[in-house]
Amino acid sequence: MNMAVRWRSGYARHALSKRWKCRTSLTYVCGRKQFSDSKQTQIAGKYPVIDRAYDCVVVGAGGAGLRAAFGLAQNGFKTACITKLFPTRSHTVAAQGGINAALGNMEEDDWKYHMYDTVKGSDWLGDQDAIHYMTEEAPKAVIELENYGMPFSRTEKGEIYQRAFGGQSLKYGKGGQAHRCCCVADRTGHSLLHTLYGQSLRYDAEYFIEYFALDLLMSGNTCVGVIAMCMEDGTLHRFRAKNTVIATGGYGRAYFSCTSAHTCTGDGTAMLSRAGLANEDMEFVQFHPTGIYGAGCLITEGCRGEGGYLLNSNGERFMERYAPVAKDLASRDVVSRSMTLEIREGRGCGPEKDHVLLQLSHLPPDILATRLPGISETAQIFAGVDVTKEPVPVLPTVHYNMGGVPTNYKGQVIQYSPDKGDCVINGLYAAGEAACASVHGANRLGANSLLDLVVFGRACSLDIGERFKPGDAIPEFTETAGEETVAKIDKLLSSTGSHTTADLRLHTQKVMQTNAGVFRNEELLKEGCNQILDAFKQFDDVKVCDKGLAWNTDLVETLELENILINSVQTVYSAEARKESRGAHAREDFPHRVDEYDYSKALEGQVKKPFTEHWRKHTMSFVDGKGNVKLDYRPVIDNTLDEKECPAVPPSIRSY
Repeated sequence: MNMAVRWRSGYARHALSKRWKCRTSLTYVCGRKQFSDSKQTQIAGKYPVIDRAYDCVVVGAGGAGLRAAFGLAQNGFKTACITKLFPTRSHTVAAQGGINAALGNMEEDDWKYHMYDTVKGSDWLGDQDAIHYMTEEAPKAVIELENYGMPFSRTEKGEIYQRAFGGQSLKYGKGGQAHRCCCVADRTGHSLLHTLYGQSLRYDAEYFIEYFALDLLMSGNTCVGVIAMCMEDGTLHRFRAKNTVIATGGYGRAYFSCTSAHTCTGDGTAMLSRAGLANEDMEFVQFHPTGIYGAGCLITEGCRGEGGYLLNSNGERFMERYAPVAKDLASRDVVSRSMTLEIREGRGCGPEKDHVLLQLSHLPPDILATRLPGISETAQIFAGVDVTKEPVPVLPTVHYNMGGVPTNYKGQVIQYSPDKGDCVINGLYAAGEAACASVHGANRLGANSLLDLVVFGRACSLDIGERFKPGDAIPEFTETAGEETVAKIDKLLSSTGSHTTADLRLHTQKVMQTNAGVFRNEELLKEGCNQILDAFKQFDDVKVCDKGLAWNTDLVETLELENILINSVQTVYSAEARKESRGAHAREDFPHRVDEYDYSKALEGQVKKPFTEHWRKHTMSFVDGKGNVKLDYRPVIDNTLDEKECPAVPPSIRSY
């Protein structure tokens, strides 16, 4: 079958004309491309809407979205993948360090050790059934990627090379540092995304490239599709589907300094909120210890895995004081807080004493050239540093959102009620950083994110394949479905407010950076709540200067700003309510974890605290159209999928 393609951007045109003259069944849809089964309707005056029907719709084409999309197409489902970016520009491409799996290529290893490390890394807020599933599936997922052609770095024996990474140990924390992180030098995400994209060319999936997903279409407790806008011409499209998968990534751009692409605006989590559903654990935001000072660009944890270390202004390897065993390879939240404390106590580097140094120059040049080539280049460009001769100035910067759309280990979106427990939202799945399975709990371990993508993207396609058949009846939506979304766009296009999108976005980012940072306290968080709520209200007075529909980037950025605000208000209100420190959520006024028992003491004789009096529980946050936040809580799942095969990891005090 010849490839049916319509493209319009120079990037896509060049790539397709140069490289993809092969025979394939992949279909790209851009602009006003019409299919025989699509029809045009009118739901709001001057805005025509094109209706389409699919077995499954995937929103997002990063690692999780691609794995879900071609997994569904492989099983015969008529699948649409909606993405606001060309797939290989998705933020998965920026991941550097690697993907965890207990292959045992460097020393004897076991996936149960990986499970233990992930539970411990989560500060016992992770759901252990999902962690069990992810870590057991990890070796299979990596071998699958290898079979797809992913060019992993190799050992002298020809096996996949595995480097040390933070928070990874052997023998349940008693056997020393594990080498579990499979990598492609320091460009693992780039290689993984291109590998998955290449694999997707084998299957009959329709990719709607540069289509911006606006809202979920709900019918009671069932998701029946999404409404999206083609950015090329401004046309609106309603996608009716039996199952919808959210794979839209995180919302790092809610912060002023972050490693995230400008497109990481939390579109999926915001769509869930506008549908009246709760997101989970939004207060847990990971600060990566090593962003380049002044630029925020990521310097992979793989640098420390290869033997790099952090220094303060006195030339001390200060992590030895904070994490005597793991040192520079403690979990990311521990390292970020340690760096911040060094700076606060006057041991920062530079004229302003506002950063620390990452020393790499002691590593052999051939190691830097073969295992850290991208980092060497990035440090030269953004810091003016030759890593073979001098250290890199670094500072913690926002990197990952542990919270997101709540799911079970199958990828099904869930909500919680005290009476019914976890309730599945029919027709709705989520995977990747947009989701909260919750395998990361209060803190994600490095190199577990790429694993999360491929394992749960695949899990979504597997569960849909088990529960449904291609061609099953697709639920109908009403003729007016999406009417509120169209009305919002009309309001924005006719707006003449006093706030520009750029100004309000910058204000929001600075509030989040200041008031919901590495260290938090009551005063900062309450101030942050007030300021973010005020920014939310100012959005009603925002101004969109471009009044057209074709390639209206002003409109798209304004819609993304709304998504940023929806995510931000949940983050800061959830953080203010959580009166403890756990994982990435560090309260100076509440410096300790508050569990159902005091795990620093013997449990014998202790009385278990009621659910309402401890914080080892998930936050469920709702937000309405005015920015008002309502919080509920959901118990942590402490059982594994098979207690005989893999016993649960009991809570204890976390130390490295």
